[in-house]
Amino acid sequence: MELRELKETETELLKDFLYEAIFIPEGVDPPARDIIELPELKLYYEDFGTGRADHCIVADDNGKVIGAVWTRIMNDYGHVNDETPSFAISLYKEYRGQGIGTQLMKMMLGTLREKGFKQASLAVQKANYAVRMYKNVGFRITDENDEEYIMVCDL
Repeated sequence: MELRELKETETELLKDFLYEAIFIPEGVDPPARDIIELPELKLYYEDFGTGRADHCIVADDNGKVIGAVWTRIMNDYGHVNDETPSFAISLYKEYRGQGIGTQLMKMMLGTLREKGFKQASLAVQKANYAVRMYKNVGFRITDENDEEYIMVCDL
């Protein structure tokens, strides 16, 4: 498996990985796939590559992209200010729990550090098992509501 930057010709993959990133609690049916067309979700992929914080690293398993982490400055659920890139990350189900997400997160944090960003943020459902992984790579909870944590990582 190789971790590499997303190619310009692969930006449509972000739609798939955005859908995969939606946390589905146990016993709840997944939403319809067209949910990613909602305005509050389109901002994760629409015109990706045009912003200064638009970066994406993918996990490539013998030519098949199996996971992605991407950032951009957007007014999303994890938005803290206009200087802080927000994270999105997901892997196809069969590749989860193998440390690939941790590798992707660490590589992206390094990329953002090299690009001069001071911090990064994300929003995560409180019930999501990934909360522990985010803490392990350096994110800390800075705010919360009934369902989500807002987490920030100082770079």
